[in-house]
Amino acid sequence: MNASQHSVLLEFVRGVVCNEVGASPPPTRPSDVPDDAGGGAFVTLKRGQRLRGCMGTFSPSGSLLDTLDSVARSACRDPRFKTCPVTAKETPALSIEVSLLTVPESVTDRGTIEAGRHGIIVRRGSRSGCFLPQVAVERGWTSAEFLSQCCVAKAKLPANAWQDPATEVLSFTAEVFGEQE
Repeated sequence: MNASQHSVLLEFVRGVVCNEVGASPPPTRPSDVPDDAGGGAFVTLKRGQRLRGCMGTFSPSGSLLDTLDSVARSACRDPRFKTCPVTAKETPALSIEVSLLTVPESVTDRGTIEAGRHGIIVRRGSRSGCFLPQVAVERGWTSAEFLSQCCVAKAKLPANAWQDPATEVLSFTAEVFGEQE
């Protein structure tokens, strides 16, 4: 996608967020963006450097705009912020980041995962967790730290679970773009 399409999508997502928290009517749906949602999307909301919500899907159920609408609304209701959800008053101070994902692929050679380039999904039994590619960069993690932290913090597995063949590891890439703070 080009910078103009990024801008249009960010404006749309901001409109969805503002509508979800009661700050504005529903946004107009743009017509000049791709329709394919690819491998899904995530929307991240921050106020300064503080996370206010991040939700997404790896299984889009409709168009790109339908997917972004759904995940943007979910980001406003991120369960981690149940006691202090995003409010209409704070929407002007929010920065929005969109991550458009490729379809996740199974990784047998865990050494091929590059921190900052790949996002990851770790699964074992009923437990799973994911990190977007930019998380490794934000935290300064190596690939091994990225995998270990996903196991512990997201999937609630032992730190070395990613090394066990019984643990499924998938990777994806993301086209990430956001508003300037």
